Amino acid sequence: MAYLKVYIHYVWSTKHRVPFLDTPELRKKVWKHICENAKDKNIHVDFVNGHQEHCHCLVSLSSNQTIEKIAQLLKGESSFWINKNKLTQHHFSWQDEYFALSVSESMMNKVRDYIKNQEEHHKHKTFEEEYNELMSKFGFVKYKDRQ
Repeated sequence: MAYLKVYIHYVWSTKHRVPFLDTPELRKKVWKHICENAKDKNIHVDFVNGHQEHCHCLVSLSSNQTIEKIAQLLKGESSFWINKNKLTQHHFSWQDEYFALSVSESMMNKVRDYIKNQEEHHKHKTFEEEYNELMSKFGFVKYKDRQ
């Protein structure tokens, strides 16, 4: 048996950052559904929250899960569910890209608090500002598609 403690903090946005998740009630429904769907797929979601155009999800990986597969399962199924239940006026989809950051055991509470306080956080900072800070802080480089 493998004993793991691998935590990943995912951040993904709606397609073109459209603020589809425009009410706290809708966001609560979506976050609840993400947790329920994850449980059905044996994905341990520790914490989920977000704002109008993005989602933060803290996940504990098991030995047979990959970062990419978890993102596909959570994003794809939740997008399908939102559309099936007509929760938004227009077709809903998540952006293809996402952040996935490892989280040490010692930082878990800090990350949970950060995710929990998204409503308050985004009264002072836009998601675009948060995105640019993440890109800079963690040394991500955005590549343009070559075509």
